[in-house]
Amino acid sequence: MIKLFFAQALLPTGWAEDVAVEVAPDGTIARIEAGAVPAPEASRAAIAVPGMANVHSHAFQRGMAGLAERAGPAEDSFWTWREVMYGFLDRLTPDDVESIAGQLYAEMLEAGFTAVGEFHYLHNDSDGSPYADPAELAERIVAAATTTGMALTHLPVLYHQGSFGAAPSTPGQRRFVMDVEAVVRLIETLRARHPDLVVGAAPHSLRAVTPESLRTLVEACESGPLHIHAAEQEKEVADCLAWSGRRPVRWLLDEVGLGERWCLIHCTHLDGGEVRDLAASGAVAGLCPVTEANLGDGIFRGVDYLGQSGRFGVGSDSHIRIDLADELRSLEYSQRLRDRRRNRLAAPGHSVGLTLFDKARAGGAQALAQNMGAIEAGRRADIVTLDPDHPALVGRQGDALLDGWLFAARRAPVDSVRVGGRLVVEGGRHVAGEAVARRFARTMQALLADA
Repeated sequence: MIKLFFAQALLPTGWAEDVAVEVAPDGTIARIEAGAVPAPEASRAAIAVPGMANVHSHAFQRGMAGLAERAGPAEDSFWTWREVMYGFLDRLTPDDVESIAGQLYAEMLEAGFTAVGEFHYLHNDSDGSPYADPAELAERIVAAATTTGMALTHLPVLYHQGSFGAAPSTPGQRRFVMDVEAVVRLIETLRARHPDLVVGAAPHSLRAVTPESLRTLVEACESGPLHIHAAEQEKEVADCLAWSGRRPVRWLLDEVGLGERWCLIHCTHLDGGEVRDLAASGAVAGLCPVTEANLGDGIFRGVDYLGQSGRFGVGSDSHIRIDLADELRSLEYSQRLRDRRRNRLAAPGHSVGLTLFDKARAGGAQALAQNMGAIEAGRRADIVTLDPDHPALVGRQGDALLDGWLFAARRAPVDSVRVGGRLVVEGGRHVAGEAVARRFARTMQALLADA
């Protein structure tokens, strides 16, 4: 039994003082007591909050962060960025994929993320042929999560056409293409090999699947989360209208029947009816505000969506930056810039920091089907402690701690991180960070030398 003690801790009922926590051998929280006296052997910290889920990751893209920041001859957009991404992934070996994912997950843990949804569409070898083990690259993601201690929700992706209307895939997509039967086999393989791993499924987007293959995948995956990109760019919405007469989220609402297993990634361009009905469906909007800003996607209708009790989680998607506070702050600031008003996503009299953190932790845990997101008995002991001497936190109590972290911290005030009780970050650094970083450096030096 691991014994912990916190001077302040954020519990489901709010902030509490002098909180004793006991973690069972299986990594779940066995007991919590507020107003307690610390046991002599307890590990002590000043401030504790629940770990956060990162709902959307393409791990390999951490290796190309910053490589697409050169203006092209024409207007740059998501679609021009995508060409840079295609060129980068052509060079990746399985070892490279594992190395980059390991660095990414160590950085996520240092930022306060304790679980990740890996939207995994890098399936094939560089020539488009399947590996001898079709799960080769998926297993490299599992290995990176195991090495770093990151809780993983694996989401193998169905991607088998180039665009709406069964357009053929392009050469740049050859490493993604896999038919629905092969994706179902991949999911079954991962579940058989790793019984404790959360495995879901991810139809990439309506432009990359057919209605028939989407239905086949959903019917075959009777359990586990379901994630899909939806309405990220205006061109995608226009193309979907031309193909079906409906917008992407409306099509999904009408034809699939969204519910709590679903997480719709981005949802940048919704009309009022889609906002209303997505919020009512119980699905989670998987928002990636930093990536959406970097790609020039647009601004999510956060005020309207949260005003109708919509659920959301945050992800770092292309990993241009790995910063939990930056994702939540960017979500709030985008609403302020659009509306030219302050404090947009909290109810009157409530902390914006607490509101954002609280809603993202709940929505993220749901989206990844992970037993996390709260410091309470029966949940996995994913616990982040904060440095009380950090300039953005010093002298603060309760909600002001989250406001300081999310809006005023130049660097993350994360001191330690536990995943299932296991200490993976100590003193702000991942416990295996040096070895992981050395491997990543060798990988990137080789990749960029060949560029």
